Amino acid sequence: MSSTPVVRPSYAAVLQLPYARRTFAAALLGRLSYGVVPLSVMLAVTRATGSYAVAGTVMALFGGTSVFLSPARAALIDRHGPCRALVPMAAAYCALLGLLTALVWRPGSASPLVVGAVTAAAGACTPPLGPTMRAVWGRLAPDRALLQRAYSLDGVAEELLFVSGPLVVGVLVGLAPPTAGIVFGTCLMAAGTAGFVRSPAVRGMRPAGRATGERRHEAPRGTLRAILRPVVGATGVGLALGAVDLIVVAFVGQRHYGDDAVAWTLAALSAGSAVGGLLNGAVPWRTPARVRLPLLVAGLGTALLCAALAPNLVTLALTLATAGLFVAPALTTAYLSADDTTPPESRVRAGAWVNTGVNAGTTAGAAGAGLLVSGVSLALCFAATGAAALLTAPAVAGRARRSPREVAGSVGA
Repeated sequence: MSSTPVVRPSYAAVLQLPYARRTFAAALLGRLSYGVVPLSVMLAVTRATGSYAVAGTVMALFGGTSVFLSPARAALIDRHGPCRALVPMAAAYCALLGLLTALVWRPGSASPLVVGAVTAAAGACTPPLGPTMRAVWGRLAPDRALLQRAYSLDGVAEELLFVSGPLVVGVLVGLAPPTAGIVFGTCLMAAGTAGFVRSPAVRGMRPAGRATGERRHEAPRGTLRAILRPVVGATGVGLALGAVDLIVVAFVGQRHYGDDAVAWTLAALSAGSAVGGLLNGAVPWRTPARVRLPLLVAGLGTALLCAALAPNLVTLALTLATAGLFVAPALTTAYLSADDTTPPESRVRAGAWVNTGVNAGTTAGAAGAGLLVSGVSLALCFAATGAAALLTAPAVAGRARRSPREVAGSVGA
């Protein structure tokens, strides 16, 4: 029996876990780069080449390699440990961003092919600090209730980072060229990763490569099969988010509101997500994550169906705030469900697959909405988005064996 004292689950207790504050702060510092670098790169490439088409292609390459190679990078962390894998990834990522900054420093001096190749390579090396931090939470939290709060806090913080990142870029480009944003984002990643890998909580993570040969051969196939449902659920949430962003832009444009209306309408969605995430983490759930996930995805879909009836921007913002209440809880629950069904040596990879599902869904949702907006009414666009999320819910639901974590949690309840 462990002699670790029982800690009452709360957000304060999460931050009082050994090494939690310094590790989480370093991870957030590096993850802020995710909100700063993409917009800075897009603005800098547009300024350097004078072409929106080139900028769009470059960003697609950056996003594509970053998102779809995320599980492969996470597998390296699982196999070799964060310290041995994150440091070379971050070094390569920062070096390539430095090269990109030099290429686009002066307008008209950049070759689109070279810029595209360097940006794609930088995306391929993006350090997966988010999935790694969630694996660290799994080691730090002594029980399931505290882990749920840790994941909720992590999800809300990440939501705020992606909102604040573009605001930081807006301030920077008002004072300096867009390349300053790339430099700043590079420094954030370098400092954040350095602080993260120096934490005792991270240095103590045991690489899966030291496991038996049998488990190393079973893990890659078993991990994806075990987390298929949470990945599908996360993809459904991402699909809805990607579609909503574009539909809101069209809604504002058709009704001739100011451009700032897009920002505060989508901010209502983010605010609802933050509130929902905090409330979800504070509830002592007794039902397993795999049971809650399809209900949360269905709740998101139902709220978006109601958005189809919004007659004006205020009603739409309130409806999207309601929809947001399901976003962070659904994603947190997806991460918890994936964590339940994978062994410790595969949890970075499992989290990366869920994260990939979100991002792939967002990309597909934006593409699908682009086709719909030009051909059907916006009410039907919202209805189709809600229906897509609702159709995802049955695919996420299903009978499954209770995981060891769930069994342990029920015994300790």
